[in-house]
Amino acid sequence: MKLLIRIQSSKRLLFFILLGVCCGLGLLYWNPVNATSYRLGFLLSLGVLWLTLLALMWKKHLIRYLLISVPFLCAIPFLLPAKRLKQEAIRVSYLQRMRALEGVTYHWGGESARGIDCSGLPRKALRDALLAYGLQHGNGRACRMFLEQWWYDTSAKALSEDYRGFTRALSIRGKINSMSYDGLLPGDLAVTQSKVHTLVYLGDGYWIQADPGIGAVAILHGRKDQNPWFSQEVTMHRWQVLE
Repeated sequence: MKLLIRIQSSKRLLFFILLGVCCGLGLLYWNPVNATSYRLGFLLSLGVLWLTLLALMWKKHLIRYLLISVPFLCAIPFLLPAKRLKQEAIRVSYLQRMRALEGVTYHWGGESARGIDCSGLPRKALRDALLAYGLQHGNGRACRMFLEQWWYDTSAKALSEDYRGFTRALSIRGKINSMSYDGLLPGDLAVTQSKVHTLVYLGDGYWIQADPGIGAVAILHGRKDQNPWFSQEVTMHRWQVLE
């Protein structure tokens, strides 16, 4: 407390810190890449922003108490009890969110509407679906799964290796333009044998992918449309949360 009061006397310094942190957060927000360094930078910037605002507003009692309560309020969704998940509701939201990203520019390592790559596309859609479901239904399990998905990056290779139990391998393999789709569910993941690319089955023969060749997120028919990835050997996988 004494430290905060002493810092509060240097308002000019605090304003410069506040400006710098806000610029940093803006850059992190607009950067489409999701990497550990950026995640750490984002969390650190939020912490510095909170402490700076607290120091600036320390003498304003109401605002001080509101700022002090912010971290606790943000933590509530992640501390709620776990409930049974309704997989179909999450699946519908997941698929809708992926479709909404159609046309977004391909960006290696990206996981946002400002740029996204092949594994980032299903990761972002599922993550956002879990958070929305968790907040809507007060389900702490879904919120914690969102946080875990956000923190642990998952490449196409990791998806094919059931990294952290996020996915499960199906006994289905072949080429998208010729293999049977029997046994597939919308939202299932196809990972190329080279483990460098991921596509997602939407149902009715359609697939969505962040295609580096096209340079954007595209929805194509696996039988009717021509795409180099459709002629490559793939293995099929399913998100465990959608089982």
